[in-house]
Amino acid sequence: MPYQTDTFNNYVDQHRQRFLDEFRQFVEQPSISANGHGIREMAALVTQRFQALGATVTLYETPGSPIVYAELGPQDAARTLLVYNHYDVQPEDPLEGWNTPPFKMVIEDGVIYGRGTSDDKGELLSRMQAVEVWQQTQGALPVRIKWVVEGEEETSSANLTDWVKANAGMLKADGVLWEGGGYDEVGRPTFGLGGKGIAYFGLRCQGPALDLHSAFAPMVTNPAWRLVWALSTLKDANDAITLDGYMDHVRPLTDEEWARIDAIPMDFEAKRENWGLPAWINGISDHDARRRLFSSPTITICGFHSGYGGEKSKTVLPAEASVKLDFRLVDGLTPDLAHNLLRAHLDRRGFTDITIISYGGEHFAASPPGSLPELAAIAASQDTWDKTPIMFPWYAGSGPIYPLTTLLGNPVVFAGATWHPDSRPHSPNENILVKDYFDSMRFTAAFLARFGAAEA
Repeated sequence: MPYQTDTFNNYVDQHRQRFLDEFRQFVEQPSISANGHGIREMAALVTQRFQALGATVTLYETPGSPIVYAELGPQDAARTLLVYNHYDVQPEDPLEGWNTPPFKMVIEDGVIYGRGTSDDKGELLSRMQAVEVWQQTQGALPVRIKWVVEGEEETSSANLTDWVKANAGMLKADGVLWEGGGYDEVGRPTFGLGGKGIAYFGLRCQGPALDLHSAFAPMVTNPAWRLVWALSTLKDANDAITLDGYMDHVRPLTDEEWARIDAIPMDFEAKRENWGLPAWINGISDHDARRRLFSSPTITICGFHSGYGGEKSKTVLPAEASVKLDFRLVDGLTPDLAHNLLRAHLDRRGFTDITIISYGGEHFAASPPGSLPELAAIAASQDTWDKTPIMFPWYAGSGPIYPLTTLLGNPVVFAGATWHPDSRPHSPNENILVKDYFDSMRFTAAFLARFGAAEA
């Protein structure tokens, strides 16, 4: 190992309870970017923790949530690492799905429950604590760290790109360590070199000025039906996307990219069992499921709201109907293009009465294989677990990767220990394993050592 692991691990063990108590403070501070609840209080906690590390910390105001930016480590270090995390979390809904209060940290049988435990407070804080341990046991950091912690990742990072453009010179680095990384159903580390983009839209259709008795349905337009009919034009019964022009912009993958995707080992049977599925959509094979996961753009109905949904019956013709959609974007598609195609598609079919609300978006971004951060992550995985990670060419999920990587020319790797197959991010009973929380510290230290070495 390229650093003194015994002294590092001993310090971790001695301060184990304090580290968990700090984690409790992070988890029990709500920080929901969708409604702003607790955002400023959480940004203050992150700022204070950086200051305790001796970092130079700046709180940048944006039209939304503030961005916490910290720098630490030797000014004359041979290499500079940009680290990305976020302090905001998803809403706790649906509350009835939780077995424990979402904003109370509960530890049971080696599992830590609470909103944000895996996405992304567990990784954020464990990385910060790893820096503390390094400083206390190894001395000066082996790299200069520039750390970006934002508070709008869960709402498509609407203000990050403008902030990056305004501070581009400050954010140049030799590589980026992104949030994320974990292991699959059989314990193989899974890292990645990027992610799909996303565009998130709301569609709204207004009917009568107030809910009416459903007896008036023969003479009054029902906005719920209008939305159903509009949505039915975006996909066919075989799940093929039929949005005009959408698939025409998808960049065909190269033979090399297909080979990298086909080589990814996945325990399909365990995934289906974990998710309660008898088969994949339309009965497709495991081979095709893997290819679709990484290569296919999506249009997903995330939620539909209209009229009455309570107990028993209420005969009502609703005044309004709305739906939330997310579009996962592969290379060739952008949020603006998705919006323009959707608007033209609806108008062409007479759905000019449907309003589109854009909730933000992110571009596809991925680094080519062989970069310094990828090599450092592979070596750190071998150091930490004696395992070579599975390296995804990009994740099927999304994040604000493009501005901090492609836009600035910084290569990126998603790497860490905090995502396990049943961590349930964005769902009730979100969790992280206690062992993974502390493994995250050890992996972070190994990554810093490898990234700062003459050779990764």
